[in-house]
Amino acid sequence: MTAVLFDFSGTLFRVESTEAWLRAVLAEAEVALTEPEFTKTAQALEAAGALPGGAFPQHIPAELAEVWEVRDQTPEEHRAAYTGLSRQVPLPDPRLHDALYERHMSPDAWAPYPDAAEVLGTLRERGVGVGVVSNIGWDLRPVFRAHGLDQYVHTYALSYEHGIRKPDPRLFAAACADLGADPREVLMVGDDRRADGGATALGCAVHFVDHLPADRRPDGLRPVLGLVR
Repeated sequence: MTAVLFDFSGTLFRVESTEAWLRAVLAEAEVALTEPEFTKTAQALEAAGALPGGAFPQHIPAELAEVWEVRDQTPEEHRAAYTGLSRQVPLPDPRLHDALYERHMSPDAWAPYPDAAEVLGTLRERGVGVGVVSNIGWDLRPVFRAHGLDQYVHTYALSYEHGIRKPDPRLFAAACADLGADPREVLMVGDDRRADGGATALGCAVHFVDHLPADRRPDGLRPVLGLVR
């Protein structure tokens, strides 16, 4: 393999819990909820799927169905989809819905998986090109910089910058082209069998990891090193 492509959320990084997300925003806004109110609100936001990178919505409201399908193609559609889900849940101040959305883009809301730096660093030492291919509506590069992982990434193919989303093979092809790599010599690593599996249309090999909280997946990326010689 001459290059490895990685998904972002659930593969290299994991977003904070819904509880931590809500608590951080309430603290910043200096809004207090009783513990029962907090628990009820966090559970409702979790069920709504309002946290990008968190739980999938249990139900997509009819009025959001169209924007949900294209949510990763532009920043505007991404924000509309997720704040729309958030607004299904009553909050003490309507402005908190936008504050929640802003919070999820903060580097503080994300933690790299424990073995991410080791794996990416080893690939760099081996001279293997590394790309990040993500369905996302915002620029994740600051997250990589804040956690010291940007030094290992040679290129980013982000859906909102190309107007296409995985499993469309064109997004993977863009990353391969930037790396100067033949797709048949590229490994795609991700957690979504449908979206990340789209790389097989180009002839890429694919390796899947489990989308688990960071503290429950200490070494899920290490097998990648055995696949890339």
